[in-house]
Amino acid sequence: MATSMLSSTIVLEVLRNDNYPNWSACIKNYLLAQDLWDIFETTTKPPKLEDDAVEFKAWRKKNAAALHAIQISCGVEIQSQINDISSAKTVWDMLPKLVHQPPSKGASYNPVAEQGNALNILSNNVHEDGSMIAPYQKVEIGSSSNNPGRQNIINTWNADYYMGYAPLHKALQSGDWNSAKEFLKLQPNSLTAKITTLGKTALHLSVEAGHVHIVEALVEEMSEDDLEVQDNFGNTALLNATSTGQYKMVECMLRKNKKLVSMGRASPNGFHMLPVVWALSNGYIKIARYLYSLTPLEDLIPEKGRSGSTLCSEAIYTRALDIALDLIRRCPRLVLAPDNYSFSPLYALASAKYAFPSGHRLVFWKRWISSCIHIQLANGTTTNEVHLIIQKDVGCQSDAVKTNRLSSVRALLRRPFSKLIKLLDIEHLYEMKLVHEQSRQLLHQMCKEILISDVEGRHKGCVYQAIFRSIKEGVFEFVHDVVKANPDLLWSNDFNSRNIFSYAVLCRQPKIFSLIYGLDVKNNLAYDRDNSGNNILHMAGMPPVSIMLNRIPGAALQMQRELQWFKEVESIVHPKVKDAGNNDDMTSRELFTKNHKDLMKEGEIWMKDTATSCTVVAALILTIMFAAAFTVPGGNNDTGLPIFLNTKLFRLSIISDSLSLFSSASSVLMFLGILTSRYAEEDFFKSLPKKMIIGLSTPFFSIATMMIAFSAGLLLTLHEESWMVIPVISLASIPVTMFVLMQFPLLVDMYISTYGPGIFDRKMEQWL
Repeated sequence: MATSMLSSTIVLEVLRNDNYPNWSACIKNYLLAQDLWDIFETTTKPPKLEDDAVEFKAWRKKNAAALHAIQISCGVEIQSQINDISSAKTVWDMLPKLVHQPPSKGASYNPVAEQGNALNILSNNVHEDGSMIAPYQKVEIGSSSNNPGRQNIINTWNADYYMGYAPLHKALQSGDWNSAKEFLKLQPNSLTAKITTLGKTALHLSVEAGHVHIVEALVEEMSEDDLEVQDNFGNTALLNATSTGQYKMVECMLRKNKKLVSMGRASPNGFHMLPVVWALSNGYIKIARYLYSLTPLEDLIPEKGRSGSTLCSEAIYTRALDIALDLIRRCPRLVLAPDNYSFSPLYALASAKYAFPSGHRLVFWKRWISSCIHIQLANGTTTNEVHLIIQKDVGCQSDAVKTNRLSSVRALLRRPFSKLIKLLDIEHLYEMKLVHEQSRQLLHQMCKEILISDVEGRHKGCVYQAIFRSIKEGVFEFVHDVVKANPDLLWSNDFNSRNIFSYAVLCRQPKIFSLIYGLDVKNNLAYDRDNSGNNILHMAGMPPVSIMLNRIPGAALQMQRELQWFKEVESIVHPKVKDAGNNDDMTSRELFTKNHKDLMKEGEIWMKDTATSCTVVAALILTIMFAAAFTVPGGNNDTGLPIFLNTKLFRLSIISDSLSLFSSASSVLMFLGILTSRYAEEDFFKSLPKKMIIGLSTPFFSIATMMIAFSAGLLLTLHEESWMVIPVISLASIPVTMFVLMQFPLLVDMYISTYGPGIFDRKMEQWL
């Protein structure tokens, strides 16, 4: 008689009290093969949604997959003890203790009595019509926790019950509808019976196996009520199809029973979630849009739970802003309603850096193209009124079009137009601009709700947390519009009692900090201190967030940017604030020096390495051009004068040689000044960058003039061999081009950082 059942394809036998070593080795190999084992080996805490939404969702998906693999590989008794645990690592650590628990003291076992009782158990598990009662339908016959003999017989009977459905199970897994159909004819009750230990029906198994044709056939045979059967986890077959991205299956089941969209189940956080929410949380946006169109608004209002707010948050996280915008228009109260993560849709939007123009750094020509794209969304609908007409398949033309000359010309014109659109990335820019317009309208709708909210509602709706999250992400539009909608929020503080502008300085967000120039109360805000006694100038002295510094090339320019921040904040505070100490009795300047020692050292190393490399190049050019000045093309006559002295090309060669010589000599001297600098804090602000700009500019000029001198000399010598001269001269542009590609971007960045308009907008207009 069987003692286990094949409830999954992961292990040969489900976990029992006597097979843990073999079971654990098998399941570990499976988890390694599926790239899921790393969540069991990590010693760090799981990521949090508020810190990194992308990393959190990736961890959550891996954790759910690993937990599901363990659950379906455990016996019923063990599984019942781990159902309420949401961490796969915690379950894995618990299992050895669960399977090695000694039997309760005082337990007695009488095999003869148990064999007699077995008949009673089996007889109590038969319907009047002769069909077997499933284990989940049994009435409990005493406690078996202290009687191993009774438990063994129950387990044996359970295994026999499920093994009876093994042929159906196998047929459904393999996609053999003919065999499955024959089995269902012989046992009609199998159509809706729960045929696995997890309470799954034939429809559940077909959905998980991904066989669309079997699902469609089963749905055709089932009633509306049959589709509402749930497994032990509360999942309908529709939920399974939703969670695995099976669009055709979802469509098939909802054509039969539209009430399924209102049948969800509890999430790992314990909150009820509808199918549309599960679809979005798993990233299946197409399915989510279809489910959303069928889901009644009554199921999404805050009074019905957190499905509506979670749906809106997930729509923002997954970039389905059309769903979020439509839902907020229909139910504005969801803006500040808590979601399954104990945040709110407002907080989700504050985290969505991608949704706002400030979250994108475009080159100038892409900014110009983006400004030429105009998008207008119709109010009250998610349908986009503006579309890009792009021919993606020019080859598909009807016979009528082929015979029409005008259509043929249009078809020929579409091909280069389509390629131009792809080359200029216009389609991507359009999608980006569409998202920006949707987010603008979504934020506008949310601000209306913030305006009428009270203090308690703002706390529950994470308004303050959302503001500071948007500052961290650099979402200028969010901070500006939310504070403008409710000016009281200007005085918001985070958990460390830092105000908006202190936190903007700490996160190095210049555009958000520049909002202070459009306020009359900036002096009052600059006086604020946090829990550690730090004022806004102390924030400029604290170490910056690494991701902000990584955008700046070179440690020296990073140090320059830090000094620019410190001096900018210093310029707006009262003189008394400059010398004020914090709780550690440190002034802002002392704090700056302490926190930037390492960066200053790295800047010194970067400057010296760059100067040393460029000095070698400049010295080599200097040597060559000095020698070339006395080795004239064509030689000298009897009087010692150059033969080509009176020609224009000779003069050009000599002048170019001299310019290259002088510029390379200047470059060597400038780099020598950099190498011998004292490298004080203030030197990184102007002195060192200015020397580096001159030092990098002169080699560029020196190389260019050296190539001109070379070309002129070559023309003088081989003026009658133009077929040879022209290709050689053309190659002279290669060194100049290489130097430009390697050093010119750095030179431009350094020039803009030192002499450009700056990162702060001191001309900010009054906005509040």
